[in-house]
Amino acid sequence: MSKFLLVTDLDSTLVGDNDALQRLNSWFKQHRQTYGSKLVYATGRSLKSYERLISHTALPEPDVLIASVGTEIYYPGNELDENWSSLSSQNWDRASIAVVVEQLSQLVAQPGSEQRPFKLSFVLDEEDASVLSELEAQLIAQGLEAELIYSHGHDLDIVPRKINKGSAVTYIRQAFKFTAEQTVVCGDSGNDIALFAANQIGIIVGNARRKLLQWHQDNFEGNAQQFPLSGH
Repeated sequence: MSKFLLVTDLDSTLVGDNDALQRLNSWFKQHRQTYGSKLVYATGRSLKSYERLISHTALPEPDVLIASVGTEIYYPGNELDENWSSLSSQNWDRASIAVVVEQLSQLVAQPGSEQRPFKLSFVLDEEDASVLSELEAQLIAQGLEAELIYSHGHDLDIVPRKINKGSAVTYIRQAFKFTAEQTVVCGDSGNDIALFAANQIGIIVGNARRKLLQWHQDNFEGNAQQFPLSGH
């Protein structure tokens, strides 16, 4: 075996089965020490939400935390990657996007802790998801560059165009000098689609959400291996 870059979502991917998580932690700790592998968490959670999670979950410290669906990158000690923030800010007009969103009553703002400089987050019930096409059309009509990330049939994140989990992993992979073949990504939901789209090797967990499975079927049906899974 040789070193590799392990990139994983947290909720319902890495987190959810404590026994399995403990076994993985033990194995990866040894592999990390022996081969120099790196661990990256790629989550929709904000930094504060991530800190609440690790206060009661036994997670190994990552080499990199990709937070807020890819819009923020942190290193140990909560050191923010300012260069990535600068890239995220390009052509990003948060205030104007917020004005457009206010016209759509189906979108309910998530708590203030989840509203970030390069991310607006809302609750959107699945039965109202058709409003996304209207929102996208309005943003385009006003020349506002943004990407809509809808996941779990519940969460809508609006972020800068081309700034997501996938582009953040590409940035980290290049910074740490890992090849695409040395990178493994893992996820379960719609906000992980960008991870799989940007990387060659991926693990869609057994409890994955319908949107991710449909995306995989539409793009890669017949080109993946399936393994029997127990738990997460």
